[in-house]
Amino acid sequence: MLILGLDAALARCSAAIVRDGQALAECHVDGARGQVSVLPGLTRTVLAQAGIVAADLEAVAVTVGPGSFTGIRAALALAHGLALAIGRETVGVTISEALAERVASSLDGRALWTAIDSRRGRVFLEIAGAWQSSALDALPSARGRVAIAGDAAIQVAAVLAARGDDVMLTDARLPLARNVAHAGARRVAGTLPRLAAQPLYIDAPDAKLPAGGLRPPPFATVST
Repeated sequence: MLILGLDAALARCSAAIVRDGQALAECHVDGARGQVSVLPGLTRTVLAQAGIVAADLEAVAVTVGPGSFTGIRAALALAHGLALAIGRETVGVTISEALAERVASSLDGRALWTAIDSRRGRVFLEIAGAWQSSALDALPSARGRVAIAGDAAIQVAAVLAARGDDVMLTDARLPLARNVAHAGARRVAGTLPRLAAQPLYIDAPDAKLPAGGLRPPPFATVST
C-alpha cells in the first residue's frame, strides 16, 4: 500500500510517504504547537521526494489526537481535502497508536502507557485502549510492568518510579509521520479496528451555552 502519513497534533509537524511498510520520504519541523501552517509544504516535499503525485496514493492517514486543537483540526482538514480530491480514504490514527508503532519491538512484554501534556496541569493517559485525564498526583497504579511514551512521559514515569512501580521510560516523545502511515495501513488492512477520522478530545469543551440560552437570530426589516 502507498500511503501518506500526516501529523500536527503536538509540537511537531511531519509528513511521510510509506509503501508496504517502507518509508520512501519523510520530513518534519519541530517547534511549539501551532506550527501546522508548514504541513501543506511538507506534504508537497515528500510527494516530490518520493517521485509520485497525490493521485498515486491509496490512502491518507492522519493523527486525530489528543493534542493541539488547532493542529488536529488543520491536519484533518488537509487530509480530508486531499483524500477527497483524489478519491481515496482518510484514515484516523491516535497518538498512542502512532507511538506504539515506534516502540513495539522494545517493550519486552510491558504494557504501554501514552502520556500527553494537556497544558492544564494535567496529563491525558491512554491505558489499554482507554483515554483518561489525570493530575500527576492522582495517577492510577501501574499494577505491573509498564513503559511510558508521549510528551509527558518523563513526568509520569518519575511519579510512578517514586512509588516503586516497575516503569520503563521510552524515547518516543512525539509521533513520526511514518508511524502514522504504518498504523493507518494496518487500519485499512483490518488489523486495527476502524476509527473515524475526526478529532479526539478527552476533556469536555470549555465553551458553554449562556444560562439564558442562545439569543434569537437577527432579522432584517425592509422599508417600503
